Amino acid sequence: MSTQPRPHPSKEAAMSAEPANFPAVRRERTLSAPPPAVYRAWLDPDVLRRWLAPGDLEHARAEVDEREGGRYRVWLTRSDQPVSGFDAQILELVPDRRIVWRWGFTGPDREAGPRFDSVLTVTLGETADGGTHLVVLHEHLDALATAMPEVAGQISGGWDRCLDRLPAALATARTAVQP
Repeated sequence: MSTQPRPHPSKEAAMSAEPANFPAVRRERTLSAPPPAVYRAWLDPDVLRRWLAPGDLEHARAEVDEREGGRYRVWLTRSDQPVSGFDAQILELVPDRRIVWRWGFTGPDREAGPRFDSVLTVTLGETADGGTHLVVLHEHLDALATAMPEVAGQISGGWDRCLDRLPAALATARTAVQP
């Protein structure tokens, strides 16, 4: 048994104000579209607007500087009012195989409000029938979970809702390209 005094409860709480250990979010899908089409769906603003908006949010605008170090910005609205978005930086691009971002969640006032950075990795593999096995891994969500646990708790469902829209966006993109 230790004879060392324990810190006062309020001091102990202040000392342990470390971010919570929030689990990573991992989602997998098998899509009929080939990996190059799925890769483009993550980088083409016209395709992004069709699927990268969870729940009742609408995708208002996207800017993609498609290069390592490039900016990746998405504006989301509800009833034409800005509500949130993503302000990210592309860290790694492996054409048709992998994209890694420093992914930042933003509020309606992108410049003044807080931004909570995380890491988002998308990995694409070709299936036997020429489709795509998609893996979305969203990590380092601790700061967001500490500051806004209600938002962090919705990330899994948000990705599910977005990824549920992806096949239709891919089909529309394929139809637009065909003569």
